[in-house]
Amino acid sequence: MKKNLLVAQSGGPTAVINGSLSGLIREAMCHPEVIGAVYGAVNGIEGILQDRIIRVDDQFASAADFELLCHTPSSALGSCRFKMPSPESGAAEYARLLEIFRKYEIGFFAYIGGNDSMDTANKIANYCYEHGEEVRVVGVPKTIDNDLPVTDHCPGFGSAAKYIATTLMEISADSAVYPLKSVTVVEIMGRNAGWLTAASSLSRALGGSYGPQLIYLPEAAFDVDCFLDDVRGALEKEDSVVIAVSEGVRLADGSYVAESMQSGQVDAFGHKYLAGVGKYLERLIADRIGCKVRSIELSVLQRAASHLQSGTDLAEAIRTGETAVQFLIAGKTRVMVALRRISNEPYRIGYEAVPLEAVANVEHKIPREWINEAGNGVREELVRYLAPLIQGETAVPMKDGVPVHFAFDKTPIEG
Repeated sequence: MKKNLLVAQSGGPTAVINGSLSGLIREAMCHPEVIGAVYGAVNGIEGILQDRIIRVDDQFASAADFELLCHTPSSALGSCRFKMPSPESGAAEYARLLEIFRKYEIGFFAYIGGNDSMDTANKIANYCYEHGEEVRVVGVPKTIDNDLPVTDHCPGFGSAAKYIATTLMEISADSAVYPLKSVTVVEIMGRNAGWLTAASSLSRALGGSYGPQLIYLPEAAFDVDCFLDDVRGALEKEDSVVIAVSEGVRLADGSYVAESMQSGQVDAFGHKYLAGVGKYLERLIADRIGCKVRSIELSVLQRAASHLQSGTDLAEAIRTGETAVQFLIAGKTRVMVALRRISNEPYRIGYEAVPLEAVANVEHKIPREWINEAGNGVREELVRYLAPLIQGETAVPMKDGVPVHFAFDKTPIEG
């Protein structure tokens, strides 16, 4: 008997998260013999618990709408940062979840998200399996941080990496205009994994004239005195110095470099809110070196730049969504779609199912041997890993000089 499919998005958005959603919905609609209606939950797992369910498969007038969704930034269904409790402590939430699944005759559930979302998907999948509920669950990876384990990389990262490499090139070019000693510190997202900041190296490594001279990642302990020596040494060689630094760089004792400037508040998953390392280093350089200095925080710009999508990233995001549906139809559950790198030259990727329990709450960090000994730059191995992921451009739909975006009607189903 046919069952319906429910899809939801969670966590921070990416420039291609809707590519996965588009691919998933379109692929589901290609299998009417197995899948009935395709529903979407508004604002992730919170939307399910609050019965904010919409019909999504009837909101596409043509193939052009699917394409438009692929180029729409942020999460088209809305997101959340809700920590699903354990079944023991959250019996009410799980009972409500099954109530909604039964109400809409859900037999397939796909959750698009990162580390914490895969934890949620794993809990739901295990609960359904252990209680005999015929609901297959698959995780669809997305994150700009690239910190999910098992998979070679995550859809969403390549586009963010492309944006960062491009932006650091442009910042460097701008900073070099005047013939005076200056330092620009660029703060880039990355709590415990420095993949995004490492991508700043591509602006120089791939033949560009501009890019950061110094790069600092969470995987290498940060030393304030060594940092100041690095900056002084770079200023002796060039008038303009650009520094790329992860928001989560830490001292040898494990504390965040800019911890004194942070609120100490945490999100629903216990993660500290990070910000301020760029401003902290700006003040440090001003006080201890005394040259012209400024800091720039890329913030959400690095995850919302759909106008600078990586063609490779978008294609892989779409394919990941399609593969999730194929896994569900094939009877797979309690798994996540993972990307496996088959070769680098030519670049080829395969898709496989990996257990959700192997992914949930585990972080994938940059190998220390891919960072130089001084901890202020990256090695060739990291550049070779990163380079294929930013290749290719996409044609962004435009009207009157600005991009056009897709929007769902999010009016919940009545009854």
